[in-house]
Amino acid sequence: MRLSRYFLPVLKENPSEAQIVSHRLMLRAGMIKQASAGIYSWLPLGFKVLRKIENIVHEEQQRAGHMPMLMPTIQSADLWRESGRYDAYGAEMLRIKDRHDRDMLFTPTAEELITDIFRAHVGSYKDLPLTMYQIQWKFRDEIRPRFGVMRGREFLMKDGYNFDLTKEDAMHSYNRHLVSYLRTYERMGLQAIPMRADSGPIGGDDTHEFLVLAETGESEVFYDSTVTDLTFGDRDINYDDVAQCAAVMDEFTNLYARTDETHDEALFNAIPEDRRRVARGIEVGQIFYFGTKYSEALNAVVQGPDGKQNPVHMGSHGIGVSRLLGAIIEASHDDKGIIWPEGVTPFHCGIVNLKQGDDEADGACEALYTSLKALGLDPLYDDRNERAGGKFATMDLIGLPWRITVGPRGLKNGVVELTSRRTGESEELPPETAVQKIAEIYAGT
Repeated sequence: MRLSRYFLPVLKENPSEAQIVSHRLMLRAGMIKQASAGIYSWLPLGFKVLRKIENIVHEEQQRAGHMPMLMPTIQSADLWRESGRYDAYGAEMLRIKDRHDRDMLFTPTAEELITDIFRAHVGSYKDLPLTMYQIQWKFRDEIRPRFGVMRGREFLMKDGYNFDLTKEDAMHSYNRHLVSYLRTYERMGLQAIPMRADSGPIGGDDTHEFLVLAETGESEVFYDSTVTDLTFGDRDINYDDVAQCAAVMDEFTNLYARTDETHDEALFNAIPEDRRRVARGIEVGQIFYFGTKYSEALNAVVQGPDGKQNPVHMGSHGIGVSRLLGAIIEASHDDKGIIWPEGVTPFHCGIVNLKQGDDEADGACEALYTSLKALGLDPLYDDRNERAGGKFATMDLIGLPWRITVGPRGLKNGVVELTSRRTGESEELPPETAVQKIAEIYAGT
């Protein structure tokens, strides 16, 4: 993509309505535009990152054996009345009527709908275990939407649902989701800590939230500092191996880490004082086991090996896909702008032409652009007739991890400048070497 042809409406000043870093930078970098309170249009740059995050979620869900599907955004209220949640859910649910005066709702979550699909088509334990998920827009009518995509009313969410014959089987599904979530977040350059949490209107006793530590987090969290030393890394996990998944669960949840709703002062004080931490966290996902709550209410039963009818054991598992953009920016930025991790960057690198119109500089930039594209990389070439300072400021603001700077002086010596956005360090390299280095950086992402 050439910047002269790209729609990137960057802002020089901080928008007055933006209270936190991610909201300010997403507006300034031309990623989103507010349509109404808590509802945003996703402009090309923001949409590109959103799709990168969505693709990682899809890949890791399917790696764990979960099947993608898609359910509607509008549901009938009848299912929610059947489960008993229609009146209990609260004012966050957007209730509407269709032209036939039937009660409908804009989906805040989809336990009822997926259970209705299951009960219509599955009748035997031989069809279990089963886990399906979707990435779909949701709506919750927050009383005070704020912080941009961090607490909006409309949001993109991955919601998955497991169906199992026994609690033991369902807890393996729970553990499997925890493992897949750890892989997902680390691929995005995040450390998301699983913390014992409150289930809220979803229900159930077993639930963990995944939180990214950040000063602007909406949740107060209490944890043993040792949890921040844990990394999942490149482990080879067999998701069908019950013991292996359970071992990862134990490793990442046996140290104290809780949100304020489940905080236990006595347990916290048992941690050595130098390891006790109180901080703020941004929730980016949550996993639940809620047993037979919905299957009993909606009569989702299967015939067991003994011939008896059994309500299935269920869980639901969410990742805030659109919310993750804000969380990544909150965790990775400086006073110049965003710093995208390589796994989710909208473009793999930027090319800055210091002297647009100079035949040699133009030719070198075109050659770099073509070489990177030929290797399957996606560069953003700033070919505008602008001052160098303005070009650098734009690249710093939008946060591409790597920048190749091309100018007549360097070309006389046969080199271009390769700069890391994260460290600010630069090195002069022959153009072909710079291209090869960028390719090597992204080979493992």
